[in-house]
Amino acid sequence: MKYMLLMQFSETTTDIPPISTWSADEVQAHIAFMKAADKKLAESGELVEAQGLAAPDTAKIVRAHGGGPPRITEAPFPDTREFLAGYWIVDCAGPDRAIEIAAFLSTAPGPGGAPLNMPIEVRQTMSAPTQEGDAPR
Repeated sequence: MKYMLLMQFSETTTDIPPISTWSADEVQAHIAFMKAADKKLAESGELVEAQGLAAPDTAKIVRAHGGGPPRITEAPFPDTREFLAGYWIVDCAGPDRAIEIAAFLSTAPGPGGAPLNMPIEVRQTMSAPTQEGDAPR
């Protein structure tokens, strides 16, 4: 089964300071943890893809607009208090293993080397219907 693990940050539900305030050593330790985690998942055959995302102030929201040029809203978005920092797609035995992986990733180090215990959302990916008329699973 494939799952997407979403690393989300929220100004209202976490006390994690912005990464821009971390020391260079703290950032390097965090990145080293993520690279080691990705390597471990790749070696186990469970990693499909993993990506960190650029800061939310670089985001754009694009909407089609009645056949004309799309409407593009550029960040920063005044009502944004949460943002997606990165994701993993894993192919593992089931939901218990996906939760186990997410719990491990949540422990990435932050300031002072302490585990961030950041929230990781776990969502099973949908697959295409197997036969005409079947619902996605």
